[in-house]
Parts: sequence; structure tokens; C-alpha cells
Amino acid sequence: MKTGIRWLLRIILLVVALATAGTFIPRPLIAPVEASSAVATHRILLLSGAIHTDIAIPLDEETRAAFSFLDDGEFPLGHPNAEWLVVGWGGRAFYLETPTWSELKPMPVLRALTIDRSVLHVDLAGHIAEPQPAVVAFDIGDEQLARLRNFISDSFVRDAGEVKLISNTGYGEIDRFFEAEGYFNALFGCNTWTAAALRSAGLRTGFWNPLPPSLRLSVAVYN
Repeated sequence: MKTGIRWLLRIILLVVALATAGTFIPRPLIAPVEASSAVATHRILLLSGAIHTDIAIPLDEETRAAFSFLDDGEFPLGHPNAEWLVVGWGGRAFYLETPTWSELKPMPVLRALTIDRSVLHVDLAGHIAEPQPAVVAFDIGDEQLARLRNFISDSFVRDAGEVKLISNTGYGEIDRFFEAEGYFNALFGCNTWTAAALRSAGLRTGFWNPLPPSLRLSVAVYN
């Protein structure tokens, strides 16, 4: 019994040490010269909850053109009141079956702790107030935003060039779920995808950011 407890404590300490190192070791180690010298003309947002993060990118004409494949009549990409395209990546079972904490079930949690297929959640937002604790803003240049759009676009699974919508899913009237590239688990999940997306835009994150507080802290330190 005591041996089991000692091993459990060692595992917990190891995870804590790795999470700490993952927060304070920057990735990339050296700040990109191109990103630091870019003219910041676009604002992007990191939106965070208790365990999940999303990215919001401005719905300008270039973004609407880049994601025109989403605009099928039921997803009003061109709505005049829509200011942000909000995208998050996550585990299929947990994402689809847990719209609220009150609907938490054992099987999605088990899949998240092991391995699961991934999905992208896409939504639209109007005005997002700043500042607020759940919102971190970054100003980036044209090329950085273009790379971020490409990163997000490349995360969609495509069949014969068409993205794969997951029918009859969504938390509200217009949000959608799509099949996504990659596999999900708790160690390399939604927040590590968000961190990779931010790095594609020339920002620096921690080396490993499994939770929103770790990601928020690392981007605050290194950007």
C-alpha cells in the first residue's frame, strides 16, 4: 500500500515538474525575427475556459474568402454582425457528448485520458469585450495571420477536397463540428493544438501547455 502511494506521488511530482518546465521553456527557444519586426495590423484572441482554449480570428474579407468552404447557407459566415471566427480542436467523444459539465459521462472522459479521434468546433461571435480574464489579445501582421488561417484550414480532414461535416451536432443554432486531423489525448490535447496555432502566427508559447493557465502564462511571459 505504501509503495503504491509513493509511486503515485512520484508520478504526480513528475507531471507537475514537466508542466512547469513546459510552461517556462519557450518554444521556439529564440524569438522569430520576422514576427518581432512585422507591422501589427490584425488582432487575434485566445479564449480560455477551465480546461479548453479556442482561437478567434477577425472576420475580414480575407478570412471569409479563406474559409468560404464553411459558408453553406446554414453557417452565416457573411453575417454583418459577425466579427470573429472562433475555432477549437478537441477529442471527438468529449467534445460532442459534453456540451455542459452537468452532462459529463464516464466514457468520454476515458477516451480523453487514452486516445480519441479529433474534431474541430467552429462558431461565429459578435463583439467580444476586452479586457477580461478569459480573453488574451495579440496583434500580428498580414503574413502571420495568413499562416494562422492556413494552419486552421489544414486541420480540417478533407475527402476529395471537401471538409467533412459531422451532421446533427453543435451546441447552438449555427456552430458546427467537423472531422479534424490528428488524434487527441489529455497530454496532447486542445491546448497544445491552440499553442501550435499561435506559434504558426509567429508567437511564442511554452514547450508543452496541456492546460489553459499554462498556455496563458507562457504567452504572457514570451510575447
